[in-house]
Amino acid sequence: MGLRVLEGVVERGQIRLRENLELPDNTRVYIIIPGEQAEVGHIYSPRLLNRSDLPDFQLEVREAGPDANI
Repeated sequence: MGLRVLEGVVERGQIRLRENLELPDNTRVYIIIPGEQAEVGHIYSPRLLNRSDLPDFQLEVREAGPDANI
């Protein structure tokens, strides 16, 4: 996949490229907005889809044997 960097401005909600370039319909583009603060992502606790899966996630405590420090 190649990469080409273009500069543009937003006018009335539309992005206008600085150079006169026509891109074909359905061209995939990525927009980077300099100076913008990125939103902070949140990592949520997992949720069980089925409560019947709960025993697979229960904590099991085992006592360490004599060779546990190896």
